[in-house]
Order: sequence, then structure tokens, then C-alpha cells
Amino acid sequence: MPITMQNYALTWTDATGKPRVSTVAYDMPSAEHRKAELEAGGNTDVTIAPIRPGELPQP
Repeated sequence: MPITMQNYALTWTDATGKPRVSTVAYDMPSAEHRKAELEAGGNTDVTIAPIRPGELPQP
């Protein structure tokens, strides 16, 4: 049985109102951990988005 890896990226709005996007791909536990870090740092609209390998969302 093949193992399928799902990658995730994060998008958020920083404290100055500028939209941001992660430059790395995460697995789900790492994405959830990073989301909590971003929210604790005062960032808003933090979302986790599924992506394909080599692909990143636009801010």
C-alpha cells in the first residue's frame, strides 16, 4: 500500500494588516503547532490550507 503525504501551508494577517503566507510546507501536526504560535504572536486570520508538493498559496 503506498503512503500518501499531504502537505499544508499557512496564511495569516500580521499585526500591521499585511497578508502573509508560509514559505515551507508542513504536515498537519506541525501546521497546527505553527498556527498556535502565530495566533499567540498577535496574528489574525490564520488558516491551514492543503497544498500539493512544490506549491504554495498566494497571500
